Amino acid sequence: MPSVEQARSRLQTELRRAQQNGVKVLKLIHGYGSSGVGGDLRIALQSTLRQMAHRHEIHDCIYGENWRTSNERTWELLKLMPELKSDSDLGKGNKGMTIVVL
Repeated sequence: MPSVEQARSRLQTELRRAQQNGVKVLKLIHGYGSSGVGGDLRIALQSTLRQMAHRHEIHDCIYGENWRTSNERTWELLKLMPELKSDSDLGKGNKGMTIVVL
């Protein structure tokens, strides 16, 4: 298990690599925490992504629990990229992942 700082560093590296390769959307699997009540990595990485979106370093992030067609931000992304409608986590409320829009 990486520390929060190791996970943040790897997140930054992978996001840069994805942007350089022209990737538009990533599914980040950060887990929900081994205790089942929400882990430090999930909280820290989602906070980092929120800050990055605020600073316009990424376009958006949609937490797994909001990754459903009834969510306005999800629906807007699905209209732009309909191929994402086949994502296996869509509508499942998976708190262990986050969709990152670059």
